[in-house]
Amino acid sequence: MTLGDPRGIGPEVVAKALAHAPLDADVVLVGPEDQIAPIPSRSRVGVGVWGSGDGGDRLAGQLAARSIERAVWLARAGEVDAVVTGPVQKAALHVAGYPFPGVTEFLGSLTGGTETAMMLVVPGLRVVLVTTHIPLREVPAQLTAERIVRVGRITLAALRDWFAIAAPRLAVCALNPHAGEAGLFGDEDERLLAPAARTLGAAGPLSADTVFVRALRGEFDAVLAPYHDVGMTAVKVAGFGRGVNVTLGLPFPRTSPDHGTALDIAGQGIADPSSMRAALELAVDLARRVGPRGR
Repeated sequence: MTLGDPRGIGPEVVAKALAHAPLDADVVLVGPEDQIAPIPSRSRVGVGVWGSGDGGDRLAGQLAARSIERAVWLARAGEVDAVVTGPVQKAALHVAGYPFPGVTEFLGSLTGGTETAMMLVVPGLRVVLVTTHIPLREVPAQLTAERIVRVGRITLAALRDWFAIAAPRLAVCALNPHAGEAGLFGDEDERLLAPAARTLGAAGPLSADTVFVRALRGEFDAVLAPYHDVGMTAVKVAGFGRGVNVTLGLPFPRTSPDHGTALDIAGQGIADPSSMRAALELAVDLARRVGPRGR
């Protein structure tokens, strides 16, 4: 487990998540030495000293990024079976010289250019983002049939191998209102999403205002969402505070909470650890299913 941005609520929710209830796993904490020292754990890996007098985006980004790098090294070396990362601030990572849209892409780079996908999980719903942290105006250009198929295949493999679903049922969420209404509201759904869905053997494209409801009722094992906010909104409305971010495609499971650094409440002792605890428990479950393997 990495503590995330040392200025945020990551250290607090990690400590609370570990204290919540006994866990059938050994936990290695990775982060600034002065922040991991007081948290009970089997072992700790320091990446430098933070200290109450330090500050600034650059140092925070460096410590958060180095923690992730160290955790990935441990996983690839077979020292750990899964990684749980605390929340980070993307702007701080950029200032520190890590120009990735998010941790998902950073992890892909650290594992040799692995193609990854971001899955959000709440009880009863799994959503995978086809495009992630890009401006909305860029979504139509990046939403190609090839990209949808690639993300879909990563998703299907994870559902089988990590979630033990022998015959996964996948749905594709539409881009436009009413799935384009036969081209009246845009042709992307008919031109791009429909062929991709057929290739994947998935349902859709299905309107965003119905597909997530159908998934919550048990009709689908996962939904491919064409852009960030349509998928994230569905997940957070369905289970705010209980969501988990899972990086698919890596040679080891990685999870994280569904919230950010919450700098405005850091240090007040009021942060809710529910999502971090859920991320920890899911990481343990996935690691148990996947089992030890060479990295």
